[in-house]
Amino acid sequence: MDYHGHSGWLSILPQPDGLKRLGRKILDATLPGSCLLCGADSQGSLLCPPCTNDLPVLPEALCPICAVPTTHGERCGACLRETPHFARTIALFCYDFPADRIVHALKYGHQLAVAGWAGQKLAELAGANVFDCIVPLPLHPERLQERGFNQSAEIARAFQFWAKIPVDRGNVLRTRVTPPQATMPHKERHKNVRGAFECRRDFTGQRLLLIDDVMTTGATANECARVLKLHGAAEVTVAVIARALRH
Repeated sequence: MDYHGHSGWLSILPQPDGLKRLGRKILDATLPGSCLLCGADSQGSLLCPPCTNDLPVLPEALCPICAVPTTHGERCGACLRETPHFARTIALFCYDFPADRIVHALKYGHQLAVAGWAGQKLAELAGANVFDCIVPLPLHPERLQERGFNQSAEIARAFQFWAKIPVDRGNVLRTRVTPPQATMPHKERHKNVRGAFECRRDFTGQRLLLIDDVMTTGATANECARVLKLHGAAEVTVAVIARALRH
């Protein structure tokens, strides 16, 4: 899929004209002032005003821990049954169109401008929350080599620039390759990531911000937060570009 929702990238690759059009589309999307989603004039921003207005916002009444919608902003049933190891979740958008295309542009299209944009917006949304250290959710070395960069670390870098909070990029490791969470049944996702993280630093008494791109069930963030708490973290907050919600 490309960023405009059309399939068929592979089908046009053998055609020189198709390659030129594709190259122009990607170039236009990366030029300053060109909207990532539609290519229109965005006046120096990542997105033009109409595309910005199309971004799916989360409702005001959310579970204070995992950010799923609840009737009056109370804890959701899942967090009541088993309290997560993180204290709260900061999310910019619902993981729906076109926010999902923005995440894909970063994760699979290497559009690092998205990380800068998201890091700034998350820093603004976090506001008065005080953190001692930022921890980007780590990738396993094999995945890092495949992708070439860790999208969470790039978001953390931008967040650090705006919030002036140190980032720990090397002491929290992903030690086990796991199947992508999106391919797993919801009930299996906690088992899938169990024991996948390792921490090599004492975080005693520190309030940590754990940054990722998307939260689905929260299983991955919860397992990483569990390890951070075992190494002394007083509190872990999760920040993501988008929160996936069940429809």
